[in-house]
Amino acid sequence: MEKKNRKNTLLLPFMLLIWAGAVSSVVVTYDHRALLLDGQRRFLQGASIHYPRSTPQMWPGLIDLAKKGGIDLIQTYVFWDGHEPEKGKYDFTGRYDIVQFVKLVADSGLYVNLRIGPYVCAEWSSGGFPLWLRDIPGIEFRTDNEPFKVEMEGFTRKIVSLMKENNLFASQGGPIILAQVENEYGNIDSAYGASAMAYITWAAKMAEGLDTGVPWIMCQQDDAPANIINTCNGFYCDWFSPNDYSKPKMWTENWAGWFHNWGKKAPHRPAEDVAYAVALFFAKGGSFQNYYMYHGGTNFERTAGERIATSYDYDAPLDEYGQVREPKYSHLKELHAAIKACEPALAAVDGDAFTMSLGSTSEVHVYGNGNGNSLGQFVSSSEVCAAFLVNWGDNASETVQFNEGSYDLPAWSVSVLPDCKNVIFNTAKVAGQTAIKMMKTIKTAASNGQESLFVASTWEAWREPASKWGDTITHSGGFLEQLNMTRAATDYLWLTTVVDASDSSTSASIHLDGVKDTVHIFVDGVYAGSPDEFDLETVEQKINLKKGQNSISVLSMTLGLQNYGAYLEKEVAGISEAKLVGLSTGDVELTNQEWEYQIGLKGEELKLYTEAGMTKVTWESAASLPVNQPLHWYKTTIDAPSGNGPVALDLGTMGKGQAWINGVSIGRYWTLKQTPFLDTVGGCSDVCDYRGTYKYNKCTTGCGDIARWYHVPREWLKATGNLLVIFEETGGDPTGVSLGTQIMNKICAYVSESHPVFVSGNVNTINSHPLVQLDCSPGHIISEIRFASFGTPSGTCGRFQEGICHSSQSTELLVKECVGKQQCSVNVTWKSFEAEDPCPGLTKSLAVEAACEVTTPMI
Repeated sequence: MEKKNRKNTLLLPFMLLIWAGAVSSVVVTYDHRALLLDGQRRFLQGASIHYPRSTPQMWPGLIDLAKKGGIDLIQTYVFWDGHEPEKGKYDFTGRYDIVQFVKLVADSGLYVNLRIGPYVCAEWSSGGFPLWLRDIPGIEFRTDNEPFKVEMEGFTRKIVSLMKENNLFASQGGPIILAQVENEYGNIDSAYGASAMAYITWAAKMAEGLDTGVPWIMCQQDDAPANIINTCNGFYCDWFSPNDYSKPKMWTENWAGWFHNWGKKAPHRPAEDVAYAVALFFAKGGSFQNYYMYHGGTNFERTAGERIATSYDYDAPLDEYGQVREPKYSHLKELHAAIKACEPALAAVDGDAFTMSLGSTSEVHVYGNGNGNSLGQFVSSSEVCAAFLVNWGDNASETVQFNEGSYDLPAWSVSVLPDCKNVIFNTAKVAGQTAIKMMKTIKTAASNGQESLFVASTWEAWREPASKWGDTITHSGGFLEQLNMTRAATDYLWLTTVVDASDSSTSASIHLDGVKDTVHIFVDGVYAGSPDEFDLETVEQKINLKKGQNSISVLSMTLGLQNYGAYLEKEVAGISEAKLVGLSTGDVELTNQEWEYQIGLKGEELKLYTEAGMTKVTWESAASLPVNQPLHWYKTTIDAPSGNGPVALDLGTMGKGQAWINGVSIGRYWTLKQTPFLDTVGGCSDVCDYRGTYKYNKCTTGCGDIARWYHVPREWLKATGNLLVIFEETGGDPTGVSLGTQIMNKICAYVSESHPVFVSGNVNTINSHPLVQLDCSPGHIISEIRFASFGTPSGTCGRFQEGICHSSQSTELLVKECVGKQQCSVNVTWKSFEAEDPCPGLTKSLAVEAACEVTTPMI
């Protein structure tokens, strides 16, 4: 490592630069170690929050929670299809008011990383490309293609100009300190051959020519041009090095969890592993890391990418509804404070850390302004010194010697020592509470305290015609490509043909190939079925045919458009081949016979989900309400629940379709009640060993569960008389639909006496006792202590057990300190529980499980 003494750097304050109103510009540059803001090295924590996946009313709360969690910077993509749904017609309102979003970040004192792309991936339909882009003659996306480059540059300039007009770049006194052009192109550039490098070179030159005054980045682009910082995406990026020594080591996407596909298990990533990855990244020279996602949010309307679920929760530190997810949020908050305490030492090093092996699976990385050829000399001569003790083994802990001290390192963990002596954080030791949340169905005001569902009092129904319903019928002797017909303005396309059967009640099957994404099949207007497995390109459905002519209709549906890969402009949807099989007279080829096409649903054309549209048809009353029948629209009115907690719609009694509240699309729903849909390979468990390399399918939940709950932002609701409309495709019972609100029904904590304590950023405050802190949601109190043990308890939340050492005063003390309160805290020391140490010589812990209860009825 270089041994230059940077004492002058240490005199600079390491506080976040906060602006309000008119402020001076900030010069953003970089060197090998970090971004430099007005010449000062900064080591930053970022958080991805996508403005269209929440609402403007949610933005301030999300940003505030990020700031309280120790975040320095908010990162967002820019969503081209949302901003320019029609060529030349722009939308920067509502959930797409990006200027307001960036200004709110600025008001909070945080920075912004604006990832313009304009390709975003993001599990967003078509990767953010507007569909009209496909219609431009001769266009090929993301390559050295003039039509594409004209459109890409035009939109990029539009966004940059919009930011400049509002003085939002740091060079203008705004919060944007980084911009991104392109996105993960290095993952697919081999498909484009020599044209790929020409395109990347052009994109970099185009971006630099926009004169933003801030650095540009390209993620996953090892051959990024000289003036563009290439960055890393992944679950771990400690191994990453930029393609030039003059560039800092930056991590654009630290995947805090993973997205959820329809019919698959729900991924989650343990807090210990996320913290380990972050600490290891900074230990090995990292300067900026960003959680993707910090708040995932919701894929409202039909914005989800191909086969991506409506919920984009992502197991993020802030859940889909914008509420804190524990223990991930608090554990990472503690980590951010620990790394911030190391910042003077991190900034003092011009080159790389002083690194040395400490054991078979352990090592130390030291930063400071010392000199010397040995670790001891470097540490002793440093005025500022920070160390990261790493145990990368995934099985056993190690005890290591460092700087005249002995340190116990749990497996797969990093200990942070901002003074090279005292451990203030270890990634494997989680002190934050675990919160078990649930959606609770709301009681009706008239229930008199009796448990009952908050169901609408009156439902009405209207049957969607099967197959042909309008005058715009297209005939073809063979299959037509679905997207060319629907223009993605609808998920639905009807395909109808007529077949002759020689025998009555003939049992046969229709065989479909090239299915994308799924289908429902009808014979003479009667529902025959849907695939009994998920994610199949080949579908075979048994059908009954009468003697003579039979009308076979297939409702072909897309579930979002492809969001990742090369040649997105060539994506196709629909069906490519069909035949009847199992007939006594032999198979009948259907592919090339005449088919009739009807685009979309009649209910969509009439806009039945709006106040005006719902009057255009005659609805069946509740007295004769058809249930568990396909192709039905249902409507009712509902009242908003009291309070300000998150609201969701329980669609557990429905099948598959879409839902609207007051004319706004909540998104697609698919309850997937049939267990064959669910991927059960590898099993499911709520318990996951964080040790060892994480993969998206390592820790999964939800086997056998159904996707019941769909986010309804409170700001979309009026106090009373909200119009709820549901289109059900396969059959469901709307009388079981209800509203629910999120509550924290169980909270747990497990904290050891040996847990590091870090108080208000003061590394000298290390002698305070660790605390167990319990905190119910606002409007709730701790109603019961279900388990408490100070001693050597074992297990996890909901499965705690007493150990060989247990204080008999445990439950009594917790009841006294906590029951009846929204929050409480207890010192983790034997003096809190006993007059004498109950088991001298043993390191003791406190494990608690408590119940939260609402303080007022939810009506």
